[in-house]
Amino acid sequence: MNAEPRDAVDAIIEQWAQVRPDLDTTAMEVFGRIYRISRAMGDRVEKAYAPYGISRGEFDVLATLRRSGEPYTLSPRRLSETLMLTTGGMTGRLDKLERAGLLRRSPDPHDRRGLQVTLTDKGLRLIDEAVGAGLAIQREALSTLLDAEQAGQLAGLLRKLLAGTPGPQ
Repeated sequence: MNAEPRDAVDAIIEQWAQVRPDLDTTAMEVFGRIYRISRAMGDRVEKAYAPYGISRGEFDVLATLRRSGEPYTLSPRRLSETLMLTTGGMTGRLDKLERAGLLRRSPDPHDRRGLQVTLTDKGLRLIDEAVGAGLAIQREALSTLLDAEQAGQLAGLLRKLLAGTPGPQ
């Protein structure tokens, strides 16, 4: 008989069952595992970005510019909104990335008071490599599933869960 491996969440659920057998802990099992996976994968991906000299937060800025398509330009406000950061938090990231030559800030030609942030050629090369490194780590973790169909089913279930979850998405 092939029993599924036990994890730390199983131990927590068993403890609750001992002291509060009346509780339905199914949600705790799901979200406890989602939280633990998120933390573990976040740490692993952060390590994958380290050789490129960027943190996960800096990756997010560069990736957002890259995903925006040519000319890889957005306003600082749009970046802040997309990444759900305060403008102060965004400024610190932009300062560091600009000093590293990965992006540049320039006046917005359509708004005298505004700025635009553009990925440099160096930033474009770096983000294209870094995204590949991060995806390799994520694919490795997903390889614990038996096949691509299971990965697709999981992605679909998580999409439904996210859609039904209040708050920023």
